Amino acid sequence: MSVTKVLVCGATGYVGGRLVPRLLEEGVAVRCLVRSPEKMADLAYHGHPNLTVIEGALDDQEKLRQAADGVDAAYYLVHAMISAGDDYDSHDREFAQNFIDGLHGSGCKRIIYLGGLGEMGPDLSKHLRSRRAVAEILQSGDVPATVLRAAMIIGSGSASFEILRYLVDRLPIMITPKWVNVETQPIAIRDVLRYLVQCLQVPETSGKVIDIGGADILTYREMMQVMAVANGLSKRLILPVPVLTPRLSSGWISLVTPVNARIARPLAEGLRNRTVCRNDTAEKLMPGPLRSVEEAIQAAVGKLAAGEIETRWSNAGEMPGDPAWSGGTTFRDERSAVVNASYDTTFRALCKIGGKYGYWGADWLWSLRGWMDKIVGGPGLRRGRRHPIEIRFGEAVDFWRVTQYHPGKLLRLHAEMKLPGKAELEFHVEDLDEGQCRVSQTARFRPRGLFGLAYWYAVLPLHCFVFPTMLRGIKRDAERMAGELNEQTGAISGVSES
Repeated sequence: MSVTKVLVCGATGYVGGRLVPRLLEEGVAVRCLVRSPEKMADLAYHGHPNLTVIEGALDDQEKLRQAADGVDAAYYLVHAMISAGDDYDSHDREFAQNFIDGLHGSGCKRIIYLGGLGEMGPDLSKHLRSRRAVAEILQSGDVPATVLRAAMIIGSGSASFEILRYLVDRLPIMITPKWVNVETQPIAIRDVLRYLVQCLQVPETSGKVIDIGGADILTYREMMQVMAVANGLSKRLILPVPVLTPRLSSGWISLVTPVNARIARPLAEGLRNRTVCRNDTAEKLMPGPLRSVEEAIQAAVGKLAAGEIETRWSNAGEMPGDPAWSGGTTFRDERSAVVNASYDTTFRALCKIGGKYGYWGADWLWSLRGWMDKIVGGPGLRRGRRHPIEIRFGEAVDFWRVTQYHPGKLLRLHAEMKLPGKAELEFHVEDLDEGQCRVSQTARFRPRGLFGLAYWYAVLPLHCFVFPTMLRGIKRDAERMAGELNEQTGAISGVSES
């Protein structure tokens, strides 16, 4: 490869986070200009000898020039929509202008930008107009710009894919806007990455606008049905109506999916535009196999099931207005308390959970929940536990299963009761100075379907009573056990001295 050194702006985003390791695999030296370097600290490729991470932002010309000095090519994968609010389009234009100003005199020979597909005309959405404006600014500089334009990117963790997946999963019947009948040409994230890397090897792509799409052209309605089949669901009943505006659609998307309304609205507006490739330049200059929509969805669903999501749409930064459960669509109830007892004593106290000992209060609520579970075919509370004090990995505790057990540190229980989702209860004990420790109690619930959401909100008032009571009970028991141990130690010491 003739290109030996590149700059990537947007390396902590959804696409950029996947592009960097692939460039490194090709032997390219990569510089990343990032606002928060700590976001890359835990990545597998962070210590790669060909990777340089520079802390800075696109409004810092000095840092930008430092990052761009001597590079052969620069990737621009930044989009202000995820962090700048309703005024994201003006930020997009400002960042793009700063970028080309910073490249001036750096020796950079190419810019590569990933923009958005969309039919030309006055009806183009604000989101796609902003993408088009950025492309025009990048093309106006003295460095030739390659503009790759894509429609929906199908991959585990992409915002558009998350919206589609959750709508299909949670709504067997959907009342939708008319855009479900609009044609689109989605593309798998793997194919996007191939084009982004391959265009470096093909000089003829320099300065061109290249539409990239997958193997299929279909409507959003058809894509939803493909998604349903890939997730093992029955076909969805989809009822398009003309009265749903982008504002109403984005509000509904925000309620049902992990994507907040501020992000959902520009995406929903963009769905009304036909997004199909208008040229075959990509096929001519960078030929290669393209995945079908079904293949792309199945690959993404497989990655989700295996927990192998490289990057996610929310990686790029804090999302104003995000619901608290957007990170992985898991609801959490997190509480902690400082206990005047050692970590091992506290851990022994909390390991009494369940069985005849109960849950430190509100046992009638737990009994009611166990009775309800038994009625619908669950294990209920009758399984009890093997031993009143000892716990082992993999054994049952009432309607829980021990899925992690590290003595003195961590106990995690997975709920095997009948639930419209997956639930866990976790206890983590941290040793502090002077005979104290901190016990953290976390309840997690990942809803399945719309009924799962309704269930969480229905039991939420009970959580506000049950979980604090449990934590106070653990603290009380641990401190009592510590006091009894101190008394026994003192008594033994007194006998020895006499």
